[in-house]
Amino acid sequence: MNKKTSVVKNNLTEKEQFKKYLQEVSDPKNNSEVNHSLPKNPTPLQVSKYKLCKQILGYKLKNNLTREQVAEKMEISKAETEDILFCCIEEFTLDRLITYASKLLEPAEVKITVEQKKLSFHV
Repeated sequence: MNKKTSVVKNNLTEKEQFKKYLQEVSDPKNNSEVNHSLPKNPTPLQVSKYKLCKQILGYKLKNNLTREQVAEKMEISKAETEDILFCCIEEFTLDRLITYASKLLEPAEVKITVEQKKLSFHV
């Protein structure tokens, strides 16, 4: 019975270790080169910042620019540029993102649309 008990304890330990590993791997803070998605039920501010980040990424891809070239055009560090390109929206205020996008997408125009969401019911 002692062997069986120790095997069960080891299995639990392995399961706990694996669970901890999965939590670490899925934590966006540990994956710097992973594109972040919007949280569930994002606020309008989060959506706006996310869309700006995506526009900056689109500009980079369309113009075949390196991260360094994008950073230079926006006059920020490469690390900050990477945060933008990977949509780390919590790292930036909306006005900062607008300032950076304006430098990159010159001439730029910001449009704000406020609309009431239509609720959909599924029957």
